[in-house]
Amino acid sequence: MNHSNPLSFEELYQTHYRMVMQLCLGFVKGDQDLSKDLTQEVFIQVWNGLDRFRQDSSSKTWIYRITVNTCLNYLKKQKSQENRMAEILRGQETSDEIKLMETDPGKRLFEAMGKLPEIDRLITGLLLEEVPQDEIAAILGISDGNLRVKIHRIKRKLKKLIDHE
Repeated sequence: MNHSNPLSFEELYQTHYRMVMQLCLGFVKGDQDLSKDLTQEVFIQVWNGLDRFRQDSSSKTWIYRITVNTCLNYLKKQKSQENRMAEILRGQETSDEIKLMETDPGKRLFEAMGKLPEIDRLITGLLLEEVPQDEIAAILGISDGNLRVKIHRIKRKLKKLIDHE
């Protein structure tokens, strides 16, 4: 992607907003408001880093990396608080919430994803966004073979989590 013109922030925003939002949703277990906040943070970083983007990789891969780092940094900061909240919430599900989870497969998937380790949530989010596996491997800095093994294991974990809810 070697353009003589610099990349337009507006173009990057329009092209990648949905992808970034979806990825953030996966990281924060479907929390819309938090996903919007993280997405905004990602695009602030894109704006601030636009003049340093060397186009060694595609803008999509670059923005994925920023998104992943932003979400992982957020999760590191919130980990203990989030774990305490999850324990509290698990004990307080109403029968209506359980019924909703049974009738809404998307919600059940996000709930199950929320129980996965961070890296597994990231990979699942990228797969849901239909990012090609070679791009995911590049984003994560792992081999295609290693990624395929991880995906297989993640699918088994998700199936177990969804079947046992």
